[in-house]
Amino acid sequence: MSDALVIVPTYNERNNLPRLVDRILKLNTPVDILVVDDNSPDGTGEVADEIVRQHREVHVLHRVRKEGLGRAYLAGFKWAIEHGYEFIFEMDADHSHNPDQIPELLAAAQDSDLVLGSRYLGGIRVVDWDMRRLLISIFGNWYARAVTGLPYSDLTGGFKCYRRAIIESIDLARVNSIGYAFQIEMTWWAVQRGFRVCEIPIIFYGRDKGETKFSKSIIWEAVWTVWKLRLGLIRNEAPRSAPAPAR
Repeated sequence: MSDALVIVPTYNERNNLPRLVDRILKLNTPVDILVVDDNSPDGTGEVADEIVRQHREVHVLHRVRKEGLGRAYLAGFKWAIEHGYEFIFEMDADHSHNPDQIPELLAAAQDSDLVLGSRYLGGIRVVDWDMRRLLISIFGNWYARAVTGLPYSDLTGGFKCYRRAIIESIDLARVNSIGYAFQIEMTWWAVQRGFRVCEIPIIFYGRDKGETKFSKSIIWEAVWTVWKLRLGLIRNEAPRSAPAPAR
């Protein structure tokens, strides 16, 4: 068992999942994988079960219905903590994140509590997005920084690595967001708790196969969530047993 776990949420990703798992398992850096499937109607859960039978490093968590990306990650975080992992990754199933950069995030996590994989640090590193989608993302990150005061170039990205202490310091049952706002909210609580956060540049690729989960409701959730965080309308008290940040 590795001390690092890559959480991969899936919904209708049967064509992407086997190749992604294969790419991760071929890394020189040993990591385990947790597939969190939201009862995909295309049979992704069954594909994940078959992969688990072939690879002891891979695990699957079946959920009864689709409740959003944030809820899938929260379920994965709980599983990771229960099974003793120290480094906990978020990663998309659609090959938009390059598994070859997992070792870079893990190396950065040796001196940080949260490592954000940034599409915009030092320039734009996005491949195969149309201009409209790119501008929405760039403006969204500018807006999130302006409202929250968080200084990071990519607050909505989904390729990151947490130390378990951050996850243990947050009341997961009270995390409010389910879409891209979930990424902003988790970083907000990490900063509020005094944890060390850093960014490293990544290359982001447009979806390989399947349909995007991007929607107007996800955008509006992010628009309002940043104000709720800034104004203290969302609260999240640290559990009494939560560890203190490393200094």
